[in-house]
Amino acid sequence: MTGERPIGEDDLQAYVDGRLASSRREAVKTYLDDHPTLADQVKQEIDLREALRARLAFKAAEPVPSSLRIANLMAGRRRPGWGRPAAVAAAAVGLLIGSVLGAAGGIWWSGAGHVAEASIAGNAIAAHRIYVSERLHPVEVPAEQEAHLVQWLSRRVGKPLTAPNLTAQGYRLIGGRLLPDSGEAAALFMYENTDGNRLTLYARSGGTEAQTSFRFESRDDVSAFSWLDNGLSYVVTAKAERAQLLPIAETIYRQFETTGGPAKGHL
Repeated sequence: MTGERPIGEDDLQAYVDGRLASSRREAVKTYLDDHPTLADQVKQEIDLREALRARLAFKAAEPVPSSLRIANLMAGRRRPGWGRPAAVAAAAVGLLIGSVLGAAGGIWWSGAGHVAEASIAGNAIAAHRIYVSERLHPVEVPAEQEAHLVQWLSRRVGKPLTAPNLTAQGYRLIGGRLLPDSGEAAALFMYENTDGNRLTLYARSGGTEAQTSFRFESRDDVSAFSWLDNGLSYVVTAKAERAQLLPIAETIYRQFETTGGPAKGHL
């Protein structure tokens, strides 16, 4: 590999994403052959990526909303506020890129949306660490008062919420609490399984995007999946591996999809 730049994190991520040129891809393969432990980690990343894509493939079959079709977008040039043609062209290009990415993974995203998610996810993980270890007062309102809990948190967050049913995943709701998040109100629902392991669902109003993909992050031994949907930011957090947490995040997402979002009622 003399004369070539060293294999870096950007190469490995591009390899996982399938974005490397053929010559560079061969170099990465050779590198991984010499580093079996890293090769195993990369294979796990690829497998998890494919699993996520397969789980969310149903989204790719959904039609593009009429308001986001290019013809309608371009027609908006005749309305005030669009500005120069270059801005319209940039918007069209952005839409095309988003459409391609959405078709590939069944998801939509924007960079700004992920920046907001990252901040909210960090707050959610911090709240998770503080309250899951609390044994006497982990929640403000117990599950026995679930209807009151959901109504109260919905009113404070400013959007109708619901507490997903995670019984099939082995978790029961134990209650919830109200938290501050960058000047906004946030809701925290806490669940527990028979082994005493706890999981939290964090929700707050925010985000300019209608919907984003799942975003994963891990801090020490805590993992989290976050996403935006219908004007709400969600973060599901647990002390679990990504492969274990993904089906739970998917279940929550699908329950909201089935009911048309939190506004449709209580699960």
